[in-house]
Amino acid sequence: MTVQIKSEIGKLKKVILHRPGKELEHLVPGDLERLLFEDIPYLKTAQKEHDLFADILRDQGTEVLYLEDMAAEVLKQDTEIKRQFITQFIAEGNVNEPRTRDSLSDYLMEIPDERKLILKLMSGVKENEITANTRGPLVNLMGTQSRFLLDPIPNLYFTRDPFVFIGNGVSLNRMYSSTRRRETIFGQYIMKFHPAFAGTTPLYYDRVNPYAIEGGDILNLSPEVLAIGISQRTTAEAIELLAKNIFSDETSPIETILALDIPSVRAYMHLDTVFTQVDHDTFVVHPGILRTLRIFEIKRGETKDNLRVRELDQPLKKVLASCLKIDEVFLVLCGGKDRIASEREQWNDGSNTLCIEPGKVLVYDRNYVTNQILREKGFRVLEMASSELSRGRGGPRCMSMPLYRELMD
Repeated sequence: MTVQIKSEIGKLKKVILHRPGKELEHLVPGDLERLLFEDIPYLKTAQKEHDLFADILRDQGTEVLYLEDMAAEVLKQDTEIKRQFITQFIAEGNVNEPRTRDSLSDYLMEIPDERKLILKLMSGVKENEITANTRGPLVNLMGTQSRFLLDPIPNLYFTRDPFVFIGNGVSLNRMYSSTRRRETIFGQYIMKFHPAFAGTTPLYYDRVNPYAIEGGDILNLSPEVLAIGISQRTTAEAIELLAKNIFSDETSPIETILALDIPSVRAYMHLDTVFTQVDHDTFVVHPGILRTLRIFEIKRGETKDNLRVRELDQPLKKVLASCLKIDEVFLVLCGGKDRIASEREQWNDGSNTLCIEPGKVLVYDRNYVTNQILREKGFRVLEMASSELSRGRGGPRCMSMPLYRELMD
């Protein structure tokens, strides 16, 4: 499968999604903070909203692939790959007791349908699903059969974050929170074993690296320019390592990486929650970041182990226009000039637009102020419902991982 993501706005031809499943029903109030949720979405409605999302994409000519299907296709190839995948998943799920690990492995290996197995791993495994007695008598009496031996992975419908395509390569990310780190195992096996990839895509970042980086912070502004957020979820160290690997790839046309330092807070967890591109010269931005934003330019050093880095003392608009080699850049303010509308709509992912093609965007319908501003500027705005999906704090861009965009003229 050819991977080609050299812009944020080229016509979107192929994308990976994950339809939310039982993992959302396995959220409980006491675990919300640990599992990075503020509330518990209603699964039935969340699935209806997500199906509408996928249908809108298909109606626009985008081929929709599902992460769960691709992972299942990998495991169907070879029993040893399946066993290796399960062993790694259990180990990274912090299951430390040997009898429990063995019982879990046996239980999962006996699931004959690989897609059901993948969905089970995503939704979590409770103790009462394992028939073997894995505990001592005191622990058995004290324990609760409803506790999870393997935690659910409820953030997985935000497929943008675990692994992201850059040009013709891929960044297999190290997630900021241990809650999300198993998400990248799916990407690891897909990139290594899926027939569509099978090791043919350059790896620019590996999940075993020690520094956190997530896909919501990575924006392909043009074939030559990449923007990355220094955020709550992505460190400067990770950006340096990613930059060195990209610049070392002779096939990569990227010449400039812009590192945008945004406040390290939950509301602005990724760059794409406050800044997205919607046309050649137009971006949606949350005005709350503009006064404190620091921008750093990263270019190749004299050797592959060196980088040239400088802070740019210019407004965001001028930096973008210069890097993209255009006369002027326009910023659409999320929520307009009303501070209350701006903060409300940014919280509800009004800045997290998914560009389908230049001038056409997919957004949440609840952000009506920002959506109307886009319409008044001539954009075609495709709206989707989001009463439940938005509870996970992510929008249409967060929920999509583009595989292929047409090149821009």
